[in-house]
Amino acid sequence: MEKQSTINTSVSISGKGLHSGKQVTVTFIPAAEDFGIKFQRVDLPGKPIIHANVFNVYDTSRGTSIQEHNAEVKTVEHLLAALAGLKIDNLLIEIDAEEMPIMDGSAKLFVEALLKSGIKTQNKKREHLVIDKIIKFEKPDKGIELTITPADSFKMTVEVDYGTDVLAKQHASLESMDEFLKEIYNCRTFVFLHEIQFLIQHNLALGGDLDNAIVFVDKKPDAQTLEQLAKFFNKSNIQVMENGILNNLQLHHSNEPARHKLLDLVGDLYLLGKPIQGHIVAKKTGHFANVEFAKLIAEAI
Repeated sequence: MEKQSTINTSVSISGKGLHSGKQVTVTFIPAAEDFGIKFQRVDLPGKPIIHANVFNVYDTSRGTSIQEHNAEVKTVEHLLAALAGLKIDNLLIEIDAEEMPIMDGSAKLFVEALLKSGIKTQNKKREHLVIDKIIKFEKPDKGIELTITPADSFKMTVEVDYGTDVLAKQHASLESMDEFLKEIYNCRTFVFLHEIQFLIQHNLALGGDLDNAIVFVDKKPDAQTLEQLAKFFNKSNIQVMENGILNNLQLHHSNEPARHKLLDLVGDLYLLGKPIQGHIVAKKTGHFANVEFAKLIAEAI
């Protein structure tokens, strides 16, 4: 029988919000049994609480963002994946800005901070969302399909397919949440070069740099474009490697993009508030589909 858990002592972590570019400090505080996962905007009057609940999601355009009582927290998915992977049920998360720090683009630094505090086992039983029927979300015109079927334990498989030479079809699987630290937690977000150019032109990704994203190049840029990017990111030079990736990062796994999509799905589904017992298969998914799928599960249960 699994028991609920929190952390031993408070611990903080700081970084920049991906799109706002604002410096932000996040403090993780132990919480009592059945407290759940809650964010607290300590920079706002009254220090409002935002529950990590799927029905509080208000935006999924560039990450998963939640809002309650006019207080918001943006891009929560990587931290929630860390909490799901570490099986932390109860935690208060103080944050002094509207956007979570991007850190290295994965759940790695959140996991390390939480492990530094230590995981504390509590007395009450950990409840699971037990799936007893097939639940499906799909958008056939876009090839998006997420399905969960009854199973004796948790399992998840994700397929991505961007239809490009540099990033074609990939799969990633998680046989149980016990594999999270070995297989998934350090898999970083990824982006195509033309998407970076769009974000820069629209004054977004102000906190982004070439240390927190894998950049795929689906169309080879000219020397002037690379020079402009190097200047924007304060790099001496930027080049495209033979595998079609900018020379900013080495892949942890050949299928790291698919593993990161799996990480995102783990995080988004933790907005259900409890771990899932069921077998999930997801194709061409993203934050919007993840959240709509989670809502269907919540409503069914």
